[in-house]
Amino acid sequence: MKIQARYLKLSRLLVALLPSLFIFSVGYASASPYATWSLPEGTKARLNKGGASRVVYSPDGTLLAVASNVGIWLYDAQTGEERNLLTKDNASARSILFSPDGQTLASYSPGKVVRLWDVKRGQLLHTLRWSIGMAFSPDGQTLATGNGETSIFLWDVKSGRSLRTFREYAHPHFVGFSLSPDGQTLAANDRKTIRLWDVKGERPKRLLTEHTDSIISMSFSPDGQTLATGGQDAKLHLWDVGTGDLLRTLEGHTDWIMSVSFSPDGQTLASRSRYDKLRLYDVSTGNLLWMLEGQAGGVHRGAFSPDSQTLVNWGWDHIIRLYDVGTGDLLRTFIGHTRRIRSAAFSPDGQTLVSRSTDQTIRLWDVNTGDLLRTLTGHIYRVDSMAFSPDGQTLADGGNYRSTIRLYDVNTGDFLRTLEGHRMNVESVSFSPKGETLASASQDNTIRLWDVNTDDLLRTLEGHTGSVSSIAFSPKGETLASASQDNTIRLWDVNTGNLLRTLKGHTEEVNSAFFSPDGQTLASASADSTVRLWDVNTGNLLRTLEGHIGSVSSVAFSPDGKTLASGSTDDTIHLWDVNTGSTLRTLIGRTKEVNSVAFSPDGKTLASGYADTPIRLWDVNTGRILRTFRGHTGGVECVLFSPDGKTLASGSTDGTVLLWDLAPE
Repeated sequence: MKIQARYLKLSRLLVALLPSLFIFSVGYASASPYATWSLPEGTKARLNKGGASRVVYSPDGTLLAVASNVGIWLYDAQTGEERNLLTKDNASARSILFSPDGQTLASYSPGKVVRLWDVKRGQLLHTLRWSIGMAFSPDGQTLATGNGETSIFLWDVKSGRSLRTFREYAHPHFVGFSLSPDGQTLAANDRKTIRLWDVKGERPKRLLTEHTDSIISMSFSPDGQTLATGGQDAKLHLWDVGTGDLLRTLEGHTDWIMSVSFSPDGQTLASRSRYDKLRLYDVSTGNLLWMLEGQAGGVHRGAFSPDSQTLVNWGWDHIIRLYDVGTGDLLRTFIGHTRRIRSAAFSPDGQTLVSRSTDQTIRLWDVNTGDLLRTLTGHIYRVDSMAFSPDGQTLADGGNYRSTIRLYDVNTGDFLRTLEGHRMNVESVSFSPKGETLASASQDNTIRLWDVNTDDLLRTLEGHTGSVSSIAFSPKGETLASASQDNTIRLWDVNTGNLLRTLKGHTEEVNSAFFSPDGQTLASASADSTVRLWDVNTGNLLRTLEGHIGSVSSVAFSPDGKTLASGSTDDTIHLWDVNTGSTLRTLIGRTKEVNSVAFSPDGKTLASGYADTPIRLWDVNTGRILRTFRGHTGGVECVLFSPDGKTLASGSTDGTVLLWDLAPE
């Protein structure tokens, strides 16, 4: 079983840099107060804010709410300053919705959980179980949710009490629902059929049955009199809500209709098909006004301005475009994002545009000038690689969705600069033992060495024919080891950039490389289920350690160099006697896929991180589980101890780093 690049473990890169960790935890927390907001139990600080999945304005335009992997962040919309973090048990939020008066925020989390929050006080009001999808009534007093199966619920927002349940047993699978703007009608579809309920009634009052395939999207007109529906049959229907009559079918689409939306004045309807065609129709006549074909970057979704005069459109080409709704003329472009744009929306007054991108930034733009007003950062999708300088003053990171390395001031948390040069995602970063050089490895098959003081690129190491997944400096800093998906490990002379030797023997991609404390031996872990020990000076294979039945993702030497730990996707950790190659013991934590292992400074404890989010501490001598930490909402990619053994750092696919307090309980 092959391990993907995103599972490549980087803890071995950080062991030589552990002295900086304690400095970092203190300095960052004092400079950025939000690093200590709503922390999971047992942690001292959180670095980064978690990947963002949704951004919405409050109705009055003063706040921006960002749904993230650790909860909901509230920002001042004018300054970009963090206001609050709304979270319960560090749960991720996938979707968010303000009540019409802006006093309540509803959030949806995996596990069919909807939470209601008091925005002003930042307090959790109610938790609604078995709920997905959310819609507020116009007065904000009622919330509609669905369970994705047989039922739709109406809840009293103030008390959290269930008011009414709509069920349809003959067709027991509701795909979606929508609440009319006046709050009087509920539309729900179970694949091909739409049911219209009076919210005070017990049975549907209308059945809309013209669709011949699954319905994907539906939208009420602002006055609530018309319902637009589109789906896999490529039909775009307009319905009279009062009578249930089909008013007209809008022609033109030849493929699945993925989204439909009315302009705020109700005169225009926008619809998008699966293969990137966006059409605008005159609602009163049904005539096609104009159409956007799939551009070089593809047409993604569109959104109307509050005055209905402008449409914002975004796609894969990193550009946001503004169009005149009446003529289809391109008015303005917004350029600045470096990756795919996932969403864009107007502020309530129509003067500002907010956009969210896979470049891991949220940007605010002046609609009239196209100028970038500010950028919200910290919403990292993944922490795939991080390294601290030996003096503890600088942090470097790299990861998926970006081809750059970022440097931060550890004491203040301030962003310092970006190192650019790689053409694809950065998989690994590591400082040399003296801190003068930074090495970075990428999916572009290269390793780059940077002068930390000047940011100059010293040299590019080329030779691998696959993504470079791991790099590690030798203890003296003279040699750099690189592990790759081309099944090889290469040893490089750091001073000259010359290739010293290539270590061959693994039959599948190499996921991890780790030097022994004396620098004489290199351990490598591979998707071929083996761990290999190599003589650094000769390149000879010393021995092959076999026993795992899954890809081996991480290896680490104990501080005395006598024991080697390996973690695997077979859910086990093996402890090996380095001298004999025999298995000392196997640690089984009954969790999913071991992503990372690290020894404590005294060698008595082993930390392990898993794909299903737990972190475990093991007694090395007995194999007993000492403690289990839970706080991440994504898989734990790397773990490491501070020099005094009192702090454990963990990096995760949820985009955060957590610092855990290991003081005796």
